[in-house]
Amino acid sequence: MKTALEYSDKFDISRQTDYAVKGITKICSKIGPRKPGSPEELRAQKWFEKDMKNYCDETKIEEFTLHRQGFMGFIPFTVICGVASVFINWFLSPIIALVLCVLAFIPLIFEFLMYKQFDDFLFPKQTSHNMIATRKPSGEVKKRIIMIGHSDSQFEWTLNYLIGGLQAKLFVEIPAVVGLVIDTVTALICIIVGALNGGIAAANEIPVLHTLFLVLFIVCIVFVPFELSFLFFQSWTKSVPGASDNLSGCYVGMSAVKALAEADVRFENTEVVMICSGSEEAGLRGSKAYAKAHEKELKDIPTVVVAMDTFRDLETMAVYDRDLSGTVKHHAGVKKLVHDACANCGYDVKYESIYIGGCDAASFTQRGIPATGFAAMDPAPPRYYHTRLDTAENLRPECIEVGIEVMVETLCMFDKDGAEGVTD
Repeated sequence: MKTALEYSDKFDISRQTDYAVKGITKICSKIGPRKPGSPEELRAQKWFEKDMKNYCDETKIEEFTLHRQGFMGFIPFTVICGVASVFINWFLSPIIALVLCVLAFIPLIFEFLMYKQFDDFLFPKQTSHNMIATRKPSGEVKKRIIMIGHSDSQFEWTLNYLIGGLQAKLFVEIPAVVGLVIDTVTALICIIVGALNGGIAAANEIPVLHTLFLVLFIVCIVFVPFELSFLFFQSWTKSVPGASDNLSGCYVGMSAVKALAEADVRFENTEVVMICSGSEEAGLRGSKAYAKAHEKELKDIPTVVVAMDTFRDLETMAVYDRDLSGTVKHHAGVKKLVHDACANCGYDVKYESIYIGGCDAASFTQRGIPATGFAAMDPAPPRYYHTRLDTAENLRPECIEVGIEVMVETLCMFDKDGAEGVTD
């Protein structure tokens, strides 16, 4: 089987780019923001399905349940615990303060960093969906490649919009977390020093230790405004247009399928699947639901997954090595497949890692299904990220075109040679 470059006279990538940009623009104008588990998210997926029926042999929409505010809903609880610990440590008890700090960290770590459905049960339930389109091979299915992009859009990250993503990270988010760490360390110091000196009250009678406690209290107070600012981290009601993040990823994958169909290229034994997942912005809930429901069939034959997430900043296009706040390492063979496809198309990309957050590829890697992520987004992050500025007018069609080109090449390469460690 030839690679995409050898099919260059048949694939019209610029035509597919035009299709993608027009589709994104129409969805942004006619449907608008698509919060996780919303009717707008489903309307977009029905739109995708209608298109994919023209190029695929099977399409379907599967539903699943989620608690969309569980992913970020811990923020007020964490902030209150952290700030309260500062004053409780000084006026009441460092032991109680330490307990509050630990309680503050638990949902932060399990929900936001590790994407566990830790506190979801505390929040209202919604119904979300995944759209799945399948282009079958001409013969027996012997291997499968899945492309996945998410169709929902995030609640607006207010601080990113007001001061910029990098500024919000450097001057609010990092100091807030540092403040919580300092609160915790301060409580520990007070407990230990108190235990060594007959209790915290007795220790306070010693001038040098009283001064130490006062300095620690003042340091903690300095970080309180940063912790309180986290209450304004995101809107709880307003979702964003999500043109680049992640209608661009959906359309890169759908355009690659469309390119195969219009070039009359049907693989002999490779099944191509396109998934437009729901509720990725609520903690990868759609991809997690799909990977769990279909785990057996995904492991019955060699299957690889490429998650496509935001094609806007070509200068930082990358294949993802680690994911889910650095806790998940993607499959070496699948990473190399996409990396080599980029090289074949003339792009020298790096392997990068997602150290805060995650993409849909992580849901599959966690279940032992070979996967990787592929995106072109400034990790700073840029000011448009998760804000009202992520509009169709802010798209970069040339970046979307590169994404389509690389994914068509990836599909053809996988059909020809598979991926190392997967089909060998």
